[in-house]
Amino acid sequence: MVKIEVPTEKTTSRKLTVAKAIVEGIAQEMERDPSVIVLGEDVGAYGGIFSSTTGLLERFGSDRILDTPISETAFIGLGTGAAVEGMRPIVELMFVDFFGVAMDQIYNHMAKIHYESGGNVSVPMVITTAVGGGYSDGAQHSQCLWGTFAHLPGMKVVVPSSPADAKGLMISAIRDDNPVVYMFHKGIMGLPWMTKSTRALGVVPEEAYTIPLGKAAIARAGTDVTVVTLSLSVHHSLDVADELAKEGIEVEVIDLRSLVPLDTETVLESVAKTGRLVVVDEDYQSFGLSGEIAAIVAEKDPRILRSAMRRVCVPDTPIPYARSLEQATLPTPTRIAAAIMDVMA
Repeated sequence: MVKIEVPTEKTTSRKLTVAKAIVEGIAQEMERDPSVIVLGEDVGAYGGIFSSTTGLLERFGSDRILDTPISETAFIGLGTGAAVEGMRPIVELMFVDFFGVAMDQIYNHMAKIHYESGGNVSVPMVITTAVGGGYSDGAQHSQCLWGTFAHLPGMKVVVPSSPADAKGLMISAIRDDNPVVYMFHKGIMGLPWMTKSTRALGVVPEEAYTIPLGKAAIARAGTDVTVVTLSLSVHHSLDVADELAKEGIEVEVIDLRSLVPLDTETVLESVAKTGRLVVVDEDYQSFGLSGEIAAIVAEKDPRILRSAMRRVCVPDTPIPYARSLEQATLPTPTRIAAAIMDVMA
């Protein structure tokens, strides 16, 4: 198992938001490697609508920070071409929900060129995109959809949950020679007008460091039940675990950190220890991450479970606009706690 550790060569108490950690990771790679560029809608003067590129234009200029027209097909295609020609573009797709208009460029080109070239052509490209609900943004701005990208071969899929992970995983994604989809939840960015978690601020080392893609982390050790999750749901699960500990229930929280590659070893070791499993996923329930984790455990040995697993996911319906209905669909702490108590019973 891999425990969460902040990679550092020197002691630091400096704390950053996820948004600032992402920017710092990008900036350090741009300083190190002149082939790294950033492009997308509002990534320049505006600094990204979720502050994911704030300050980069002033630091690196308009030759490397490119504001693009509102044409996802065009600028993702531009990024793919630049990557094929030896650059390392970071392309921001403002909301993951917009993937539909550019899926040909994403999946039929970016994700397949390496395979179709017999391994002779690499596409070292990062697509960054905002995911998640909780803000009454409606059905076209509130999805996660990481299961959709993870289902399609050829792309790595990264989903940080903390500031330290956000920086380390971003640097790893930029340096990777494969296309990487880097998905950040709006609720963990640390923006004052939309923060949904008190854990959105964390210690981040000043130096550059990497976190291996495909290595889950034990966000909280426990002995009674395993919760497998990612992104904002890590925060919710930790809050629930802290409360249940007062009742003598020790919850182990596994932060996957990436879906592709998927760290099945850490998941299986944890479930074998606790004998109980809850998967929390702010993506749709059917044909997604929760079913994949269940299948992995069943294929290994279903007898390691002392009780039937539970899934806390978004039901198979578009995300409602009305706040009360939206909250009913999301994996809230109340739903997570109920699932844990169910498997414990």
